[in-house]
Amino acid sequence: MEESKGNLAFKGVAERLTLGITRILENMPGVVDVRFAEREPAEKRSLLSWEQKNTCILPEDLRDFYLTTDGFTLTWSVKLDNECVPLGCMMVNSVARLCPLLQPVSLFSLPNAPSLADLDWEENDTKPGSERAPAVPHFDSRSRIFELDSCGGNGKVCLVYKNCTAGVVAQQSEIWFLDCSLCWHFLTATFTSYYRLMITHLGLPEWQYTFTPYGPSPQAKQWASLYQPLTFSIEHSVADAAGDSHLNKLDPTKAFKGKAKAPAPKKKPPSQCSLGNAAKSQGSTGRQSGAKR
Repeated sequence: MEESKGNLAFKGVAERLTLGITRILENMPGVVDVRFAEREPAEKRSLLSWEQKNTCILPEDLRDFYLTTDGFTLTWSVKLDNECVPLGCMMVNSVARLCPLLQPVSLFSLPNAPSLADLDWEENDTKPGSERAPAVPHFDSRSRIFELDSCGGNGKVCLVYKNCTAGVVAQQSEIWFLDCSLCWHFLTATFTSYYRLMITHLGLPEWQYTFTPYGPSPQAKQWASLYQPLTFSIEHSVADAAGDSHLNKLDPTKAFKGKAKAPAPKKKPPSQCSLGNAAKSQGSTGRQSGAKR
């Protein structure tokens, strides 16, 4: 009886954590092996230890999440040709794995060894229309970056504290996506918004790239159109409208202008004056022939 009550309690917690997405996935065609990893809540002392070690205050919603479950992992597969192919993965690292993206420099490293901080530079020029865009994080000491999800090697979702000062506790955080080309893309201002975004996209491969100018790969788009048709069609139309100026449009009239034939000039219909002059000329020629006779 106690075990059954415990299982029912866990199912209730899992249902609230996943927002009912497990039932939706199980009812989708071809989806198999939906797995949600059960985890114990994180201890408060581990959260305090993390904050003291990294000189950062965890956001309230992320703190409540860790006090409910120390991390999150939900995976699902699809059945293709009688084989189970892993496809979806939703993950939030545990407190122990919420590590800084930039590891401290080792004493045994070379003095002139390149690092991610070398990629930072000050940009004085601002692009038109980007005044309201949030400031991009830095790889140096101005930002404190922690990895929330490794995205299966397709980038990293990070908890970012910006405008940091050495020795001062950072409090304001945002969720950013770092793609494989080491470019930053803003996702959400809070962890709750990001969590809902992750659940909405079903953990499909490369779903974070829908918030980049270039979007996910063609294969990832195929999976999204199959298992997330409504959201994919809306995002695809918005992306097309936003990136319309970046598309190369072909104008056939300009591309083949040299080969196009010029239209033939239209013949003007004879006017009444020209018809009267023609009749007079015919009459005069007839009189001249009669006089000769």
